[in-house]
Amino acid sequence: MTALSEGAPNRYVPAATGQHPQGVNTMSEATIVTEDTFAQEVLQSDVPVLVDFWAAWCGPCRAVAPVLDQIAAEQQGKLRIAKVNVDENPGLAAQYRITSIPAMKVFKNGEEVREIIGAMPKPMIEEHLNGII
Repeated sequence: MTALSEGAPNRYVPAATGQHPQGVNTMSEATIVTEDTFAQEVLQSDVPVLVDFWAAWCGPCRAVAPVLDQIAAEQQGKLRIAKVNVDENPGLAAQYRITSIPAMKVFKNGEEVREIIGAMPKPMIEEHLNGII
């Protein structure tokens, strides 16, 4: 794209175009989960799983994603992070009563044990995980 006023390339917002800026690590520590894989990846997991219910258009969801990746990397082997796109998996969103996003639910031994609503800093998310991992 070209800026109309100066003829210079216009900046773009990577999330809006589906592209990622060069030099940024876009690898996620999270597992993408669908309605078909939820039971195996979450309910049958041998470690607790924090499930992040999100959508691509949700700014706070995008803001919390790197925090969850960092927690996943630090808690490897003790906690897994799974991501459910609510637009692509409306059945899961309905089943787990997701009415606003970001919403996170923690599962342990196949049972929901904690709910975390909204984007928040890493220390607050970790506080919610105390006693679970």
